[in-house]
Amino acid sequence: MPTTAVIINAGSGADSDTDELKQRLLEAFGANGVETEITIAESGEEIVEAAKQAARSDYKIIVAGGGDGTVSAVASEIIGTDKTLGVLPLGTLNHFAKDLQIPLDMEEAVRVISKNHTREVDVGEINGRIFINNSSIGLYPNIVRQRERHQKSGYGKWFAFVRATIETVRRYTPLHVKLKIEGKEIMRRTPVVFVGNNEYEMEIFNVGGRKCLDAGKLSLYLLHRTGKFGLLRIALRTLFGRLRQAKDFEAFCIEEIKIETRRKRLPVAFDGEVETMNAPLCYRVRPLALRVIVPENSEK
Repeated sequence: MPTTAVIINAGSGADSDTDELKQRLLEAFGANGVETEITIAESGEEIVEAAKQAARSDYKIIVAGGGDGTVSAVASEIIGTDKTLGVLPLGTLNHFAKDLQIPLDMEEAVRVISKNHTREVDVGEINGRIFINNSSIGLYPNIVRQRERHQKSGYGKWFAFVRATIETVRRYTPLHVKLKIEGKEIMRRTPVVFVGNNEYEMEIFNVGGRKCLDAGKLSLYLLHRTGKFGLLRIALRTLFGRLRQAKDFEAFCIEEIKIETRRKRLPVAFDGEVETMNAPLCYRVRPLALRVIVPENSEK
């Protein structure tokens, strides 16, 4: 029986059709001496079900092929087992793979998986749900939902995102939040609360990157209260790598946080997906909970 299960998101950003992609993967893994069982998942539900079955099986390595949402869904099912996660970055952004220095070229990523050099990394958790990159409330979850509606209407992903951003900011109202951090309560009025798995860099050319994924911390960022034009300026500074602490946002480094809002239920984004969750939102870090295959020269 193959020791490696490969779960591919058919809707990922891969260029090839699924039959061609499956054949390329079989050839790439075979050339590196790895026997695989490949599953092409047509929906998020199929990805989760395939990951659950693989987690209960005799497979030693479970590979997630897709974007960050796919990787997060598969990782969530294998945490707490003896399985190792492999990553094939076939999505658009691939933040998790980039932060672990996993090659974006598919054949190179397969070669990394075949060498099975592993390290343990942290994950974040919100109300029992796992995330590998970040989670947020406020503007971003609404932008994602609006973008998905436009994509279903036939718009391309990036055009849909820009249009969704403009529409969401136009209707924007700030959140009133109460944050419980290390025994202290903080009240804020903010458009966005962002929680990252470990610390995100917010300096020039490094917005969104992480130096490490095993420090056992969550990063918390709060945008300062601002109007619609101020939000646009912040968006432009973020785009050009000029976001600056103190001027634009507050930052905290924590292990857990409880967030209360005036709403009993609210949309929450994590790893590019959105789910409506019950408040309060309880975040915590789970140190070294995920074993993942990385390049031998990875410094993360």
